[in-house]
Amino acid sequence: MLFVAAIIGTFGAAGVIRAAGQRTDDVERISGLGSVLAPIPDDGDTSIEYPAENYLLVGSDTREGVDASSSDFGVIGDSGNVGGRRSDTIMVLRQERNGGASLMSLPRDLWVEIAGTGKSQRINTAYNDGPERLAATVSQSLGIPIHHYVEVDFVGFKDIIDRLGGVEVCVQYAARDLHSGLSLNPGCQVLDGVQALAYARSRYFEEWDGAEWRIDPRADLGRIERQQLFMRAAVDGALRKLQSSPFGSSDTIDAVIGSVRIDEGLDPIKAGATLRKAAELELRTFALPVVNDTVGNAAVLRLGDGAGLLLDYFSGKGPAPVEFETGVPAAVDESATTG
Repeated sequence: MLFVAAIIGTFGAAGVIRAAGQRTDDVERISGLGSVLAPIPDDGDTSIEYPAENYLLVGSDTREGVDASSSDFGVIGDSGNVGGRRSDTIMVLRQERNGGASLMSLPRDLWVEIAGTGKSQRINTAYNDGPERLAATVSQSLGIPIHHYVEVDFVGFKDIIDRLGGVEVCVQYAARDLHSGLSLNPGCQVLDGVQALAYARSRYFEEWDGAEWRIDPRADLGRIERQQLFMRAAVDGALRKLQSSPFGSSDTIDAVIGSVRIDEGLDPIKAGATLRKAAELELRTFALPVVNDTVGNAAVLRLGDGAGLLLDYFSGKGPAPVEFETGVPAAVDESATTG
């Protein structure tokens, strides 16, 4: 969802800021988050010491508004598959006040105490009671202050990618996911919204080794790695498009406005410009160390060795632990910089 934040930054691009300011009034705001979001110090305010702001970025798997006759029906499904909204993707974006940005994904199956319940469960279940419960759980159970909240749904994700003209992804082998509908040829290819969604959602990712299909045994952890690589490519693609045609971003802006929900205190123009600058400077991605466990008959993940160091970094209490920083394979890195 970082690319959504970067696109919001287009509102600060030359020639569109006035029109964008009027259109951001149409962005859906989420009430009730004020009591769980951390205070943000004003410039020059030394009473609150915090070197960065954290955004909780959530991908919702709501099926609301999906057209059964459209090409994305097989990938997304409809409200009969999953009613209401659930959090399919949870990320924390740390935006340095004087630097770049860092991204950490939280596995859906991470076992934590759900804020306000006194009970532990998978972290994605916190969203069942609303964004405020999820934000409070991240803050209280993981110790990470959350300053802002941004959410995008499945349909919105697909539309934004299509408005960007797709995102280029490179794979060494043919790949598929029979559950999400993903199908990739070896090499580099531009994914449209439907295939981008299938790629980002893939938890049963398989590669053809020349003799048979081999499934990625990492499941959700493998999906997190692919999502981070995809975000790098999407952010770069969005920035390049906006730099080359700042006046031509109207359709993309409309797609963002129609698909995101944000907290009431977030100024899209100010925050977007800051996040865009941060993404241009540097985007670092981190993998939270976890270990497999079971609770009853359910497979879950628990924090692993060294997790405290990474959580301390995102909570503003320590330096970035480079041992948990994820690299970028050369092929994907090249795809993110080609025109």
